[in-house]
Amino acid sequence: MATVGAFTLNSAIAADAPIVIKFSHVVAAETPKGQGATLFKKLAEEKFPGRVVVEIYPNSSLYGDGKEMEALLTNNVQMLAPSLAKFDKYTPKIQLFDLPFLFDDIKAVERFQFSAKGKELLNVMRDKGITGLTYWNNDLKQLSANKPLRVPTDARGQKFRVQNSEVLDAQFKQILAVPRKMAFGEMYQGLQTGVVNGAENPYSNIYSQKIHEVQKYITESNHGLLSYMVIVNTKFWEGLPEDIRTGLQEALDQVAVETNKISHDFNLADKQKILDSGKTEIITLTPEERAKWREAMRPVWKKFEAQIGKDLISAAEAANNP
Repeated sequence: MATVGAFTLNSAIAADAPIVIKFSHVVAAETPKGQGATLFKKLAEEKFPGRVVVEIYPNSSLYGDGKEMEALLTNNVQMLAPSLAKFDKYTPKIQLFDLPFLFDDIKAVERFQFSAKGKELLNVMRDKGITGLTYWNNDLKQLSANKPLRVPTDARGQKFRVQNSEVLDAQFKQILAVPRKMAFGEMYQGLQTGVVNGAENPYSNIYSQKIHEVQKYITESNHGLLSYMVIVNTKFWEGLPEDIRTGLQEALDQVAVETNKISHDFNLADKQKILDSGKTEIITLTPEERAKWREAMRPVWKKFEAQIGKDLISAAEAANNP
């Protein structure tokens, strides 16, 4: 077949071909994020049979943690769900979600994320080629250590593993602890060998990574959030027919509600498994003790206020009072 004929034929095929959305993520299919991606595929393909196909690539099978953002920006994948801590280099505003003790509970987080201000944050990276579509949460983080942490002074001098986030770095320095940036996969060994003394994770990560086996205490602090933003390549998204864009957004909004419920249930179940193991003690803070932690770390809010925006911090704090 001549080149021209082949081009014409391929163009005709392309015109009738479904829109393919490659959704890449770095975790297992059975995790809350993995289940969210699977549910989105189901809903999207049911809404648009023959018009939309969602291909899911879990467990870094297409692109790893360090390469996935580049792949999105070059449209080699169309959709990702990275941790919110990954967006510092694209916008400082997303650092809002790392501020310690900003939210009282996971319901307050969800109220803010679905508010006008929360949705506004989804669009702050569009000029960089990234459009946010929704949030998927992995619940609130707890502090673990080899000594009981009941008040902020108990953490002085302790070395805590943190993600690569300036806010998380500042929160531990604020209470005279020592933050150590360390890859997620290195955390267990770091705790086991004493390179770090403690960490911050939701219960699901503590259980799945066996952190409770190398930490004597977990303080149920609920001090910070581990959450993901579902993002899409902006040019790809804006190039979709309007009815498909609207339908996919509706599907993602539906998935967000379900995924947030799945992740919360996961964390509660994993907390119980940790308790049943008998390998660590879970410390429940009194309201007065938690207030001391919040006040001790609150200066971090002020430190990042200019970068994040006072209006956003105020709106997030207001979500604690429905």
